[in-house]
Amino acid sequence: MEFDSRAILVGFLGAAAVLGILVWFVGVGEIQRVLTMLSPVTLVLIVAVGVVWLAAWGLALCRVLDALGIRASAWDGFLLYASAAFANNITPFGQAGGEPFSALLISRATDSEYESGLVAIASLDTLNFVPSILFALVGLSYYVARFAVGDSVLLVLGIVVLLAVGIPVLAYLGWQNRHAVEDRLAGVVHPVWSAAGRHLPGIGVPKREGVVRRIDGFFRAIERVATSRRNLAVALAYSTFGWLCMCVALYLSLWALTPAVDINAAVVFIAVPVASIASITPLPGGTGGVEAALVLLIVPITGVSAVTATSAALVFRGATYWFPILLGGGATAWLEARAGR
Repeated sequence: MEFDSRAILVGFLGAAAVLGILVWFVGVGEIQRVLTMLSPVTLVLIVAVGVVWLAAWGLALCRVLDALGIRASAWDGFLLYASAAFANNITPFGQAGGEPFSALLISRATDSEYESGLVAIASLDTLNFVPSILFALVGLSYYVARFAVGDSVLLVLGIVVLLAVGIPVLAYLGWQNRHAVEDRLAGVVHPVWSAAGRHLPGIGVPKREGVVRRIDGFFRAIERVATSRRNLAVALAYSTFGWLCMCVALYLSLWALTPAVDINAAVVFIAVPVASIASITPLPGGTGGVEAALVLLIVPITGVSAVTATSAALVFRGATYWFPILLGGGATAWLEARAGR
């Protein structure tokens, strides 16, 4: 399994530029001053919470795989999701860029078909959407009911409500018309796959019937996951716990850097899921965009300074983005070596 190293390098250079502009605009010296308030013990605790988040979503992936008839231990689930997070974090457009690599890794590690690996990681991403929207709606509703809000908060609430309604409706319509969707996908995938097969070695030119069969197998696998209610319920519980861990990590980051300010916990239930939308930007893991989104959400809601919000965002992302890249890179190398053996 290979990544496009040139695209990854360009992406990280762009991310470094965006992140550098944010830090420069807020003030490098001021951020350094605020970060000195963070004790090593608190930093280790925040990183540990980030690891628990990875483990929770790894267990959720195990239950999705179980629904597909693929057995994976809790340890394998952790390694697989850490590797998936690694792929998402180093490729542009978040999950959209990393899922093909994650699916290939899952299929190789579990000795299953590629379509099953793709369904597993796509199903987990879909499950993760549910608690993220619920957390954002609960946090926003609480904040609007308790405090006077400005136009920015109302705009965020409108976007979250639109996502909460629009995405499930589109998913339902797509599933109800899945046979038409299959035909359209085959019409798009077959020419692209054939062109790649004619110009790239080792791919081959597929027949249309073979493409249709693979797409049909993909939708049948989705149906198997959707009808396994017990596995879905347990996976959703793990997913919710994972989101809670990320919210705790951001709250601890704010709490450690603002000892004299009483931070309302509702802010993290708003900021974490809403800022995660920025991970779909054409930057690796949304680096720079997610941090900027966190600052734009935290400052007007909590009233803390941009320096404090930026510092907290950097600590939070260190625990939920940079450290998982290190873990995920090691997990990917381990799984690939094991698959080779």
